[in-house]
Amino acid sequence: MAICELYRASRSGPFVLAGPCVIENREITLETARVLAGVADRLGLPLVFKSSFDKANRTAVTSFRGPGMDEGLAILAEVKRETGLPIVTDIHSPEQAARVAEVADVLQIPAFLCRQTDLLVAAAQTGRIVNIKKGQFLAPWDMKNAVEKVRASGNEQVWLTERGSTYGYNNLVVDMRSIPEMRKFDVPVIMDATHSVQLPGGLGGASGGQREYVPVLACAAVAAGADGVFLETHPDPDAALCDGPNSLPLDKIESLLVRLKAIWELNNG
Repeated sequence: MAICELYRASRSGPFVLAGPCVIENREITLETARVLAGVADRLGLPLVFKSSFDKANRTAVTSFRGPGMDEGLAILAEVKRETGLPIVTDIHSPEQAARVAEVADVLQIPAFLCRQTDLLVAAAQTGRIVNIKKGQFLAPWDMKNAVEKVRASGNEQVWLTERGSTYGYNNLVVDMRSIPEMRKFDVPVIMDATHSVQLPGGLGGASGGQREYVPVLACAAVAAGADGVFLETHPDPDAALCDGPNSLPLDKIESLLVRLKAIWELNNG
């Protein structure tokens, strides 16, 4: 079954995009993927493994960005071979699309780049699923234009991801109305519950976060009709090289997904 059809199919819970924010090294990436594959299998939930080979929008020039495309794609390909999990990862320029599509099943468009026409068209032309994160500066109904850019390029496989809206300085807020609003475009809508608790630039040279609110937003989103959830996770978030303050500890993922599955079943029973 095509991944884009997962949300339409009969299933027992939301589909999940999960993994470390950035590829730190082969060992942590594979360890995390193995755990997530086991959780997905036990709960019967479709899961797409997420990690970035390059985080091009870090707060400071000295921030860790990742291993780069060559090494990063090689590690993601190994994850795919060993666990059987499909892969989602970010692209930041049109030139990256075709190369990344050789490994990734889903090409993710970062929120800051969600209006970049050339990037959306290049992603669409690979034939892969295009997951567009809603810009923190856009209303949910504004995302219709991004969806149409992909569809006009001959690709109907589009996902949209809510990740909060700018609310004053160094803060984000989530309006749960955005989920049913974006579902009006006949696309799966995903809740990024980890980036939505981010405090952008809140630590001065890096972003802060309030990971204790990740379960709150994830549960509320599934109750509001979200088709999937996006969760950044790490074996030791306090030692993570990127987005640790808003990442969920790996050993907390299964208990949260059990709760989300129960909520989903109440909505869809």
